[in-house]
Amino acid sequence: MTVAVQTGLWQLDAGASTVALKHKTMWNLVTVKGVFTAVTGGGEVGPDGSATGALTLGAASLDTKNAKRDAHLRGPDFFDADNHPEITFVVRAAELGADAAVEVSGQLTVRGISRPKSFTARLTQADADALTLDAEFTVDRNEFGLDLNPMGMIRGLTTVTATLRFTRTVV
Repeated sequence: MTVAVQTGLWQLDAGASTVALKHKTMWNLVTVKGVFTAVTGGGEVGPDGSATGALTLGAASLDTKNAKRDAHLRGPDFFDADNHPEITFVVRAAELGADAAVEVSGQLTVRGISRPKSFTARLTQADADALTLDAEFTVDRNEFGLDLNPMGMIRGLTTVTATLRFTRTVV
């Protein structure tokens, strides 16, 4: 698939985008899944085809379909949403390569702790006015101070999946 993405400013279509996570707990017997319901972002595609931008998640918007667990995840043991209300990913570079693969590198900030993060996304749809990216990558929650682990129940990496639809901003 050969795709040319239009230059200019692009705005995240939050209604058509999803950012979710899953993590195995209880000694890998249970998988907790959740979706962030507050997602915003945007970016710019330059004349050379490279892209930069940012994505912001409301830390308190994580919904795992369990109110007690969600309250705990928002609290100081995990996201500490009162003191760190946003999770951000700032895209430093995104380059479209062969077979619609997009090499993304940037900086992920969780709980006020920033770490470099790179992954490969896939451009699944693109036309003059809209584009959609799908990505899946893992995050080591310990790198961001999310290291509560009673009795060794929570191990391994958290998997983040995202489907992000952007629409071109008319200036």
